Amino acid sequence: MRYRLLDVLACPVCRSFPLELHVIKRNEVELKSRSKPTCEVYCGLLNRQVKDLESAPCDDCMRISIVEGYLVCRGCGRWFPILDGIPELLPDGLRNRSEEEEKAKRLGIPADGLFIRD
Repeated sequence: MRYRLLDVLACPVCRSFPLELHVIKRNEVELKSRSKPTCEVYCGLLNRQVKDLESAPCDDCMRISIVEGYLVCRGCGRWFPILDGIPELLPDGLRNRSEEEEKAKRLGIPADGLFIRD
């Protein structure tokens, strides 16, 4: 996953934007050319609105790939894992509590308060 995705991701349950990113593991990747700054509304690397930035570190940002981590919704408190570079943004009805507990353990996320709602 790239920080760029935070500019377009919202909570699948309550639609809150932006999601809060917690990075556990990231890699540097080769930068491919791009023609313009990438993010339009929210800079995930700096955790700020694009309109509040004098300049954005887009080249630095595009070199980073997030391998493991999790996203937290500030609106409803749900969390969503990022495993093998893929964010899993599933609504409660498609999530399995025991699988979520295993993912939380793998990511080192505290169990209290972060699981799906029943």
